[in-house]
Amino acid sequence: MSDEFEEIELDEEDETEEDKFLTFALGNESYALEIIYVAEIIGIQKITEVPELPEYVKGIISLRGQIIPVVDVRLRFKKAPRDYDERTCIIVVDLANMPVGLIVDSVSEVIRIPAEAIVPHPELDQSYSRQFVRGMGKVGTEVKLLIDCHKLLEDDEMEKLDQEEA
Repeated sequence: MSDEFEEIELDEEDETEEDKFLTFALGNESYALEIIYVAEIIGIQKITEVPELPEYVKGIISLRGQIIPVVDVRLRFKKAPRDYDERTCIIVVDLANMPVGLIVDSVSEVIRIPAEAIVPHPELDQSYSRQFVRGMGKVGTEVKLLIDCHKLLEDDEMEKLDQEEA
C-alpha cells in the first residue's frame, strides 16, 4: 500500500470470490475475512460518537450519505488501544443487510485460501478473541486467523445499532 491511502471498491458481482479473503493486521497478528462480506475499504475518517454503546463501537460515520456504525476490531478483541494513523483502515462489511465499518490497523491484500487449507483452531484455551475465529488458513508458511464476521457483533448490539441508524 502506498503512503497516500486510496479508496478501494470491491465488485460484489465477481463470481470468483469463492475462497477469497481480505487480509488485515492488528499489531503483529494477521487476520482474514471472506471477501463476500466486504463492500469497500476506506481510510479512517471523522467518527461521531454515540452514547451508551459498547467501548469497541466507536460511533458512526457518514459514507456517501449512508450512516454506518464503526467497530474498532482491536478493542473488540480486547487488545490494547492504538492511535489511528495513515495505515488505519475501515473495512465496510455487510452483516445481515446492514453495513458496518471495521477499524483495523492496516489492510494487506486479497488472497485465495482453498477450503482444504482451512483447519479448525486448536482447542488450547478459551481466549476471548477465539470466539470470533472460525478457523485458520494456511498460506505458504504463514497462518491467517479467519474471522467470523457475524460474531463480531451480538444480535442485541446489531439491533441497537439498527435503531440508532433510524
